[in-house]
Amino acid sequence: MTGSENEMTFLEHLEELRWRIIKALIGVLIGSVLVGIFIDFLINDILFAPAKHTNPPLSIINLKPYGQFVLYMEVIIIGGAIVSLPHIIYQFWKFVEPALKPNERKYISSIVIFTTLCFLIGVIFAYFLILPAALSFFATFGSNIIENKISADEYLSFVISLMLTAGLVFELPMISFFLSKIGILKPEFMRKYRRHAIILILFIAAIATPGPDVTSQVLLAVPLILLYEISIIICKYSQKKSNNQNIENN
Repeated sequence: MTGSENEMTFLEHLEELRWRIIKALIGVLIGSVLVGIFIDFLINDILFAPAKHTNPPLSIINLKPYGQFVLYMEVIIIGGAIVSLPHIIYQFWKFVEPALKPNERKYISSIVIFTTLCFLIGVIFAYFLILPAALSFFATFGSNIIENKISADEYLSFVISLMLTAGLVFELPMISFFLSKIGILKPEFMRKYRRHAIILILFIAAIATPGPDVTSQVLLAVPLILLYEISIIICKYSQKKSNNQNIENN
């Protein structure tokens, strides 16, 4: 940590945070422009495509005069944030970089890459596995007398929230790595409370997945339990490496 970083005042930290936020927003703006170029493909062939493949296919309708405009803007903004996710994470880590030790700063690039990768894997997992199972359940559930006509905004909200939730919960290994690096989380603690964690995971899966669809809940819970076990290994590795570095420094 340099002397200039030690001498930064509270207002200087706020100024640094402001510029990091501005840079992150510029990245989202650029990402939104890129998403806007392919917006028709994203709407028709990606986000609303799963509704066509249920049996029977779900009928998507627009109930508001400005509904499709709002829908398109929502996809553009959220898509822009996802496209610029590596840039956003990088700006966050550059803000906290002065508080990191010199040997910890070299991990920033790896953290940005693996954090983005974990999030995207969660999104892809939700899109190809959880979402089809959930939509198929809803398409066949209920009385034949009632025709399912789903508003476009409700459908999009459901799809996006499901994929974003999966993306966030797949960050568990990276969160474990970060907490173990700063000494908050230890592998012994995770092993001791493994059963409690599994119960919590089942609870999260029940909340994160829509309705009483047990298949979707299992599809989310099983990877989360595996991620928890992977997190224990990552936490143990991170702690061991930190201890070796401390021994070398001493």
